Amino acid sequence: MLPVPQPPSPPDRTDGARVIAAVPVLGLLLGCAAAAIAFGLHHTALPALVIGALCVVFGALISRGMHVDGLADTADGLGCYGDPERVRAVMRSGDIGPFGTAALVLTLLLQALAIGYLTVESRWYAIAFAIFLGRYTVVIACRRALAAANADGFGALVAGTQRTSIAVWTVLSAVLAVGAGWLDAPSGAGAFDWVPAVRALIALAVVSVGAYAFTRHCARRMGGTSGDVLGATLELSTTVALVALLF
Repeated sequence: MLPVPQPPSPPDRTDGARVIAAVPVLGLLLGCAAAAIAFGLHHTALPALVIGALCVVFGALISRGMHVDGLADTADGLGCYGDPERVRAVMRSGDIGPFGTAALVLTLLLQALAIGYLTVESRWYAIAFAIFLGRYTVVIACRRALAAANADGFGALVAGTQRTSIAVWTVLSAVLAVGAGWLDAPSGAGAFDWVPAVRALIALAVVSVGAYAFTRHCARRMGGTSGDVLGATLELSTTVALVALLF
């Protein structure tokens, strides 16, 4: 939302690879910010669902709506049942159809409900961890096996650029998941609790496998991956993580 200095030269794939490898760091920061917002609003008279919705609005505003737009475009593309060329054309049309509308409404509603419930339970670490996991899966979506669907656009800069970073971030994500045993444990427990740790590890496993399968399916349907697919992967993974952490 804030103006930033423009780079002296157009970004290339090396720049794209570095940006994607650093996306989970941004996920940590945004997760902590959303958890802080939920914590602060929890001490007001606002209903939990409103708090969850405001956290979702914060996430959409901070990304300028790019991720939710990617989710809508990807849903419309996959829903057209055409060949790869037709899918890409639908995704780049700029219009939001019934599949995109349904995907947006259901995904954002689930996110708001889940964050609201976690707020009631004072599970601030779970909120932050789920938002981090959504950004972590972007690295998986840019793995070497997936080429770009289009010759231009953000996808062409970042598709197929990640390999080592996937292993690094998977290990770091597992460490953060184990940390839930202390930071997402019931208030007053005072010791490590395996229940939230195992729950977080399961959430990590589910979003990792889900992101891999989803992006593979998208690549098959559209002939590669794109920036829209990255946004869709992020939003869907965040939602799955939030729901998984409710169990």
